[in-house]
Amino acid sequence: MRRRHDRTTSARNEAALRRLAIIGAQLAGDRRDGAPAAPLEMDEGRGVPRPPPDAGTHLGPSAPPQPARLGGVHDRLPMSVQSRLGGAGLTAHHVVVVVAVIAVFVALGAWWFIASRPSDVSPMSTVETHGSRSPGPSAPSASPSDSAAPPTSGKVVVDVTGKVRDPGIVSLREGSRVADAIEAAGGPAHRRVDLSTVNLARVLVDGEQIVVGLPAVAGATPPVEGAPTTPGGPPTTVVDLNTATLEQLDTLPGVGPVTGQSILDWRTEHGQFTSVDELLEVDGIGEVTLEELRDLVTV
Repeated sequence: MRRRHDRTTSARNEAALRRLAIIGAQLAGDRRDGAPAAPLEMDEGRGVPRPPPDAGTHLGPSAPPQPARLGGVHDRLPMSVQSRLGGAGLTAHHVVVVVAVIAVFVALGAWWFIASRPSDVSPMSTVETHGSRSPGPSAPSASPSDSAAPPTSGKVVVDVTGKVRDPGIVSLREGSRVADAIEAAGGPAHRRVDLSTVNLARVLVDGEQIVVGLPAVAGATPPVEGAPTTPGGPPTTVVDLNTATLEQLDTLPGVGPVTGQSILDWRTEHGQFTSVDELLEVDGIGEVTLEELRDLVTV
């Protein structure tokens, strides 16, 4: 009994090994050819699977094998896709063609999208272009102090009158004194001229009149440059009878346009006045008027 049991077990093992070998061979052939594995037929007597019949004898003409690359693409597809492609009669070659066409359309669409976009000008190039231009010479800006300051000639012009050798207009450099103006007018007419009526150390003001050797009018101050005289009012400075105009004579008290013209006519006829008392020879001037004019006029 024991020997019969051992023989039965050994026979079963051999049958199982043969069955495994046949299954492995079928799987290897399916992987190479891509054809479905043929069903195994079991030996009725021993329960051992029969080897599949020769494909060239019992099976119909097999499909031509696909190229290696196309088969690789087909194998990478999901099983559901493979089954649908097989049901529709599509092969891996068809799949590759469809994928290539789709890729071409995608590439053309991307190129058209990029080409249709407007090109943006880089602001950096614009900035560099403007920065490369060298600025031209800028016009010098005039400072407010330069435009507001009046031009100075460095000189002053004054009128020196009274008891001097050469009365008249003298031009001196700026900063000169009254003494310089009297010296420019020839100096005092004689040694007895009283110079105490003027401040010899005072700085000259452009356009003023300096009266030498005559008493100054009470309360009179040196004229300010550009200050107009009041017509009809008392003169602010002593009037020289030998150089005065009709307008200047008209400012003297008791002297109107008629009397002023008479003084000019007397001066034209007799030359210069040598003394203030000679005003008595002018028509319209008497002792009272002379006393009023004595401190306001000079010769």
